[in-house]
Amino acid sequence: MNDMTATNPAYVINPAAIPTLPVAGSQALFPVHRIYCVGRNFADHAIEMGHDPNKEPPFFFQKNPDTLVLSGTDFPYPAQSKDVHHEVELVVALKSGGKDIPHDKALDCVYGYAVGLDMTRRDLQNEAKKLGRPWETGKAFEASAPCGPLHPVSKVGHPSAGAIWIKVNGEVRQTGDLNQMIWKVPEMISYLSGLFTLQPGDLIFAGTPAGVGAIVKGDVMVAHVDGVDELTFKVG
Repeated sequence: MNDMTATNPAYVINPAAIPTLPVAGSQALFPVHRIYCVGRNFADHAIEMGHDPNKEPPFFFQKNPDTLVLSGTDFPYPAQSKDVHHEVELVVALKSGGKDIPHDKALDCVYGYAVGLDMTRRDLQNEAKKLGRPWETGKAFEASAPCGPLHPVSKVGHPSAGAIWIKVNGEVRQTGDLNQMIWKVPEMISYLSGLFTLQPGDLIFAGTPAGVGAIVKGDVMVAHVDGVDELTFKVG
């Protein structure tokens, strides 16, 4: 992320740096506006979490843009949790947005794709679920969104099939195929734009296959999406 800050007498404190992702093969940076995550978008993951994937429309939660952690940086094991899980995901980056975007126009909004991790304090998320409370403590904590560089559509197209997996210390934990997503990228964008006015710079974490599991300090996570990227994070 960009560490530059501005000094401007119009502000009572210096404004925070704009969160950014690098663009692969370029010195350019992609400014991040919001991060949306779609829940239970692979049927096998929905089942392992105790839900029927055939009975619910897509739902979304958010992470803060400043929770991004760039590839090559350690993922710091968070406080207040003893059960932190990995969730490998395809990340969709938008170059344009709008309200009520038609399904057949949705891919026109996409700038590119990346590989990301939706890190989750599962114990805190489960406790929030039991109490009927929001998930932010389990999902939107600092450094909860490790993400690789963006690969423009002009280079990688629109990945709709191909392996998605994560290895921890060389052992495959999660594995699936992008064609197993219940809600495809155009459907996600179109549906989400009915709930929010999407903006250039928005990211969508597109869901995770089955096999989510706990990590501990010292673990090495390698996340992969065919045709997009492979990235490594050590748990610090």
